[in-house]
Amino acid sequence: MGQKVNPIANRLGYIRGWDSNWFSNASTFPDKLQEDEQIRNYLNARINKGGIARIVIERTLKRVTITIHTSRPGIIIGRGGGEVDRIKEELKKLTNKDVQINISEIRNADLDANIVAENIAKQIESRVNYRRAVKMSTGTTMRAGAEGIKVRVSGRLGGAEMARTEEFKEGKTPLHTFRSDIDYAIKEAQTVYGKIGVKVWICRGEVLVKRDLAPAPPAKDKKRNRGGSGGGTNRRKG
Repeated sequence: MGQKVNPIANRLGYIRGWDSNWFSNASTFPDKLQEDEQIRNYLNARINKGGIARIVIERTLKRVTITIHTSRPGIIIGRGGGEVDRIKEELKKLTNKDVQINISEIRNADLDANIVAENIAKQIESRVNYRRAVKMSTGTTMRAGAEGIKVRVSGRLGGAEMARTEEFKEGKTPLHTFRSDIDYAIKEAQTVYGKIGVKVWICRGEVLVKRDLAPAPPAKDKKRNRGGSGGGTNRRKG
């Protein structure tokens, strides 16, 4: 099972928290879920060079709180905070609610699967040989302290006539061990020969103590809807 299921979804509630934290009744759940997807798509397109690793969305009755985990907070904040204010105003129009944006800096971007996969995809788009791009990224990740990394690229590699899949691995990536902190990401590189898929698994060690998976303390205007449907969804398709 560990080889087939998304490793992030497989660890939800154990060592990994959800990327959407809110409650809703059955009638409004689809709309909120779709709005979360629109927010993430907008932010990833709007800040495509911001090194975004994760977007966590929390909702209260009147407010949407968005926490952006990034390796380049300066790009998102902008000079004097002007850029983040513009993003906030645009998201207010999208959600018709008050929006609060928190920026969380990633200390070691080389251990984040999203950023590593995005880096490999951008190098492939820049016509760097895919083997060179993968080996450079895997070496950097291992030197950063990872216990293991696995990268799988698929498509018309090197402009070949027939699509194929190649896998590169260093160290260990135990997908069946739930206490192993496995980060996972999928990215696509658009080339003149078509799309190249990039999948990255990174093992960051084992979590031997119980993690606090609860979201931030609720705001004053938050009201729980008893008997509603849970809004714990994960964006990684993770």
